[in-house]
Amino acid sequence: MSVLGTLIGPIAGLLDKIIPDPDARAQAKLELVRLQGAQEMEAVRTQLSAIIAEAHSADPWTSRARPSFLYVMYTLLLWAIPMGLISAFRPDMAAAIARGMTAYLNGIPEPLYVLFGTGYLGYTAARSWGKAKGSEK
Repeated sequence: MSVLGTLIGPIAGLLDKIIPDPDARAQAKLELVRLQGAQEMEAVRTQLSAIIAEAHSADPWTSRARPSFLYVMYTLLLWAIPMGLISAFRPDMAAAIARGMTAYLNGIPEPLYVLFGTGYLGYTAARSWGKAKGSEK
């Protein structure tokens, strides 16, 4: 939450005490809400501009890193299909593979999972914004 967002409640309470006119008080509170919305919109715009700059980078690693990471995650998820087939014919082998994969995935630090989620959402937002703007197909 932004600093302004944490101050809105106390400032609104202070406005109730300082401004006796209900219309002027309501107008002041409305301006506070507008100010908070503008600040949050600017923060989102700044984050999206960084993501878009990375996506349009001439450096192949920078522009392809996020999609490549997503392909790795898709591969891990699609591994469930052959695992289902293995478990139908060799349940003991499938159980051993599952234990090994579980131990491996539990060994990955949580910040990397957070990074994946952030990258996925950021990439999706940047692509959606580019398509809406008409600069991407």
